[in-house]
Amino acid sequence: MRRRFRWILVICTGLGILCCSPQVSRAQGDWEITPESELALERGLAWLARNQTSQGNWESNDLGLVSLGALAFLSAGHLPGRGKYGDTVDRALGYVLQNVKPSGLLNIADGQRDMYNHGLAAFALGQAYGMTDDPELGRVLDKALKLIAQTQCEDGGWDYRARRQQRGHDLSLVVMQAKALRSAVDSGFEVRGDVIRLAIRSVREHYKADSGARGFDEQARSGPGQFTYDGNRTTLAMAACGVVCLQEFGQYDDWRIEKNLDAISREIERLRSPRGNGEIPFDAYTLYYVGQALYQVGGPAWRKNYPILRDQLVQTQLRRPENPGEDGSWRDTRWVHGKPGQLYGTAVGCFVLSIPNRYLPILQEGKIEGLRESFGGDAAKPD
Repeated sequence: MRRRFRWILVICTGLGILCCSPQVSRAQGDWEITPESELALERGLAWLARNQTSQGNWESNDLGLVSLGALAFLSAGHLPGRGKYGDTVDRALGYVLQNVKPSGLLNIADGQRDMYNHGLAAFALGQAYGMTDDPELGRVLDKALKLIAQTQCEDGGWDYRARRQQRGHDLSLVVMQAKALRSAVDSGFEVRGDVIRLAIRSVREHYKADSGARGFDEQARSGPGQFTYDGNRTTLAMAACGVVCLQEFGQYDDWRIEKNLDAISREIERLRSPRGNGEIPFDAYTLYYVGQALYQVGGPAWRKNYPILRDQLVQTQLRRPENPGEDGSWRDTRWVHGKPGQLYGTAVGCFVLSIPNRYLPILQEGKIEGLRESFGGDAAKPD
């Protein structure tokens, strides 16, 4: 049984400011972590450390991916400037901080990746700040949060580019900002209640029943259904993203969660991956959110499905000791290729294997019943 830090979180204001204090607790059981998964995690971290450039960016100018590299180490309990991987974490976070724009935007790649990279990087910085209290991280995070609020579209979503307009683009952008906002709340930053309420409404409007009923339509409650990318297209990734959003915003009783968990479980049961092929289960984006959705809901869904994901990662990890550029890595199977694709797959693989350690602040607290009231209003109530 492994020791882990646990945090007591107290709601300090009606806007949802949370204060953290560390305690020591233990993992739930050996069904979460095995000797094999621990070895796979260590091999993955070793690959990330061995293949990081002197700039800290793994040959990528994508601040979201570089932040994921840092997050992999943070989730395994490695802090910047401390211990075996302290310099690795320092370099990754330093690359992100050095490239923040005056507006607070965390993107230096294609403008079409503005809010993808911004949300993902802001989430990682929020976790790092919650673990270190570093004032430089805090200053950057504060500006990043203000930009998220400023660029929220009128319907509660976000566009790919950092701009406010009438309608947001899709649910994949909402979840990025949801993670960043909740990460900041857990670290003691204020988040405007109206931003959260609009985002919750946007998430629910992306739900579609198999019957065709959508969003807030009462008929959508009947029968199966899933969250969609854009109101129409259902994917496993969006099923997980919708669950993550509602959990992050304290909507634990929303009836849509269970329906999407059913869809997630069905897809996990179908997983069959060849050993040692380096292909991460699903694609990295999907796995990243599937792992979090299961953990955040917890209970039978987590206990049943997590061991399958864990063992898939152990089995598919590349084992090539003679090749340090591959040994211990995974690669994304869909969106990103080359060295950045290895960074993406390996960072997500390490993150998912690290979830049971519960080192990250966002994994510590479980349900906080006051979150619904804090983010409150009628839009935040289950319907």
